Amino acid sequence: MKQKPDLNFWKLWNLSFGFFGVQIAYALQSANISRIFRTLGADPHSLSFFWILPPLMGILVQPIVGTLSDKTWTRFGRRIPYLFIGAAVAVTVMCLLPNAGSFGMAVGTALIFGLIALMLLDTSINMAMQPFKMLVGDMVNERQKAKAYSIQSFLCNAGSVVGFLFPFVFTAIGLSNVAPEGVVPDSVIWSFYIGAAILILCVLYTTAKVKEWNPQEYAEYNPVSEEKEESANWFALLKNAPSTFWKVGLVQFFCWAGMLYMWTYVVDAVSETVWGTIDPTTNDYQEAANWTGVLYAIQAMGSVAWAALLPRFKNTKMAYAVSLVLGGLGFLLIPFCPDKYLQIVPFLLIGCGWAAMLAMPFTFVTNALQGYGHMGAYLGLFNGTICLPQIIAAICGGTILSLVGSHQSTMMIVAGVSFVIGACCVSLINDKK
Repeated sequence: MKQKPDLNFWKLWNLSFGFFGVQIAYALQSANISRIFRTLGADPHSLSFFWILPPLMGILVQPIVGTLSDKTWTRFGRRIPYLFIGAAVAVTVMCLLPNAGSFGMAVGTALIFGLIALMLLDTSINMAMQPFKMLVGDMVNERQKAKAYSIQSFLCNAGSVVGFLFPFVFTAIGLSNVAPEGVVPDSVIWSFYIGAAILILCVLYTTAKVKEWNPQEYAEYNPVSEEKEESANWFALLKNAPSTFWKVGLVQFFCWAGMLYMWTYVVDAVSETVWGTIDPTTNDYQEAANWTGVLYAIQAMGSVAWAALLPRFKNTKMAYAVSLVLGGLGFLLIPFCPDKYLQIVPFLLIGCGWAAMLAMPFTFVTNALQGYGHMGAYLGLFNGTICLPQIIAAICGGTILSLVGSHQSTMMIVAGVSFVIGACCVSLINDKK
């Protein structure tokens, strides 16, 4: 078996560049879904239920994409066809979702339309996102893998900054940030339109620049034969997964549950803490929603800066744990920062945790999977450690909100505690070969 060759910076960059566009779409979704559904008329205590669909579609779609792409060999590549199809569907749905309140439908019908559009959007984003992780697993050697995922993390956060800032920027240049009751503002609608255009252009770039190995070349660089790749089912793969797969998954559980509560409640939490309102019909609430997008962008920029520092830690597990503790501290501070500029501090800290969440789990797991084969299927199954905690957190969200006094800002404390528990679980990971 040949050693996978070192790739220069631009080849590593091209492998992940399309992720920039995909992450713009994901940022628009994560920053604006609660805002959209609250504007359409959703009750805060049922808001978390709308967040069940994104991770549910992820846990269904990504293992399927991973398994099918393991067995797909076409003239266009092994992973890229799934990337392109997912992006094309995402572009279409991004033009429909923010218009859910603009078609003259009743509140209930508009919410159902929005749910269906959200389901299709997250399905397609997951379909487009997963191939990038698989491309790195397929074509990058172990020595360069951390660098490759760091580049992916940088592009991810850069895309996030752009997507998060869109509504704020479009409001600043004159698009309306308010709309009739039940209708999404133009600043949000046009954010989705422009995000869709950038997404398809970025994916076309990666499609044009990346040439995947053919079956013979792949077999030369990977230790498991194609016949063995075909043989195992998901249950067998999970049964034989290395212990690192499960231990990293435990850390993931607490971290992603915390992130779900952030995405669900942070707009209301910031609006409640700084502007003193959670009424989506007010201009103050929509201003708070725009500012939350700016805070998300600050989080992403903090994540980029922290990601550059992570390789300087000699102990990878220590870097992972410290990052999550800083992220947890950021969540805990949100309810105690009554000025909108003070909110920058907790979001910078959250960015430290986010940087580690994006890069380190896949570094641990893909290294542990060397020699196991089924890289695409395993990474698809590993996505369950991202999706399942979000589903459980979404189901429990309304109940927990009631238990903490129906204050969305208090849900940020719940998220912070969850992150700290995740940091403690890092000690269980065995990163020795």
